[in-house]
Amino acid sequence: MTAKPTKPIIGISIGDINGIGVEVCMKALQDNRVHKNFTPLIYGHGKALSIYKKMLDMEGFNFLQIRNLDEIQPKRINVINVVEECPEIIPGVETQEAGKLALEALQQAVDDLKEGKIQALVTAPLNKNNINSEELKFVGHTEYITNAVGAKDSLMFLVSDRLRVGLVTGHMPLTEVSKAVTVEKIKQKANLMLKSLEQDFGINRPKIAILGLNPHAGEDGLLGKEEQEVIRPAINQLKEENKLVFGPYPSDGFFGMMHQTKFDGILAMYHDQGLIPFKSMSFSDGVNFTAGLPVIRTSPDHGTAYNIAGKGLADEGSMQAAIFLAADILKQHYVEMEESEEGA
Repeated sequence: MTAKPTKPIIGISIGDINGIGVEVCMKALQDNRVHKNFTPLIYGHGKALSIYKKMLDMEGFNFLQIRNLDEIQPKRINVINVVEECPEIIPGVETQEAGKLALEALQQAVDDLKEGKIQALVTAPLNKNNINSEELKFVGHTEYITNAVGAKDSLMFLVSDRLRVGLVTGHMPLTEVSKAVTVEKIKQKANLMLKSLEQDFGINRPKIAILGLNPHAGEDGLLGKEEQEVIRPAINQLKEENKLVFGPYPSDGFFGMMHQTKFDGILAMYHDQGLIPFKSMSFSDGVNFTAGLPVIRTSPDHGTAYNIAGKGLADEGSMQAAIFLAADILKQHYVEMEESEEGA
């Protein structure tokens, strides 16, 4: 990272235009704080925003259509077309054309992020079904961006004011989880979480809890051996490195007794183990942050929600939180950079 720009540019990939992505983006960007802190740039198509503006009766929403990033203007919502023609918009309907636009928006935004043309990226929800093809196996935003920026690993980190949950394993079938949970994997993800809590959230000497895999955290081997053979050894090795890690905790009792309030972060073994409590407590303002990358990427913690697309019912809280978290992490990085320069 070089010099701090006058006002950072935060890119937003529009996602599936037949889902709620366009709506939550438009609603979130109407917040007056947006233009004070950063300049938004939507990767998508201006026609899609114009159609939803009329459909949702959002006449107060205005944007600037630009042809390239040199035309970006501060204090405006900038939109760049990633395809020549905008596909037909059919709210709630999965189409291949919408999938192509979503992928193109993501690819162009990630390219600009890698080149430093934008300082952070927020990804609106897309549909994996209409993106996947013989040429591309798209598992999820997290995996795609991790690979695109050449990172060895990353952490799917769900964040809100109340809770921070990271995952050892992400988008994989439950039948494959046990084999994927290894001592090295747990240590790797725990270290990514600890580093992120320090660098991205400004927490000195963070403390994290590590959950068990089996019911009752294996109950001393009666209900599974992973805690004894894998998870506890990983925790012990981390403790030997002077890391503040604790566990393994039975996940039901851990959240049932509100133990999450005692830790800066919680490391879950698999997707639903972490996301069910997170979404139960923070669905309306939760953010999916990809920690451990050389770039900043956030997203709302929900999907395309085809069932309410185009009806004006979508809650923009999570998208708004994702946008402002990206700005906050960017600000934290600048603070650290300035402190480092002062100490040099």
